[in-house]
Amino acid sequence: MSNKSRLVAFLLAFFLGVLGIHRFYVGKIGTGVIWLLTGGVLGVGVLVDWIVILCGNFKDKEGNKLEKW
Repeated sequence: MSNKSRLVAFLLAFFLGVLGIHRFYVGKIGTGVIWLLTGGVLGVGVLVDWIVILCGNFKDKEGNKLEKW
């Protein structure tokens, strides 16, 4: 289980998702840069991340799920 918060990740994705800030938060620097340069992969990637975070399947850079709110 990750020590990162799902709520923080979701709020970052909701408000700053096209900048990839939620991905930087969980340590996924590479995909964070991709989100930053492509506008959250044209918004589709952000939408997918919202769903994955809410379902509880979003993982940090070490592969641990963000389970705590």
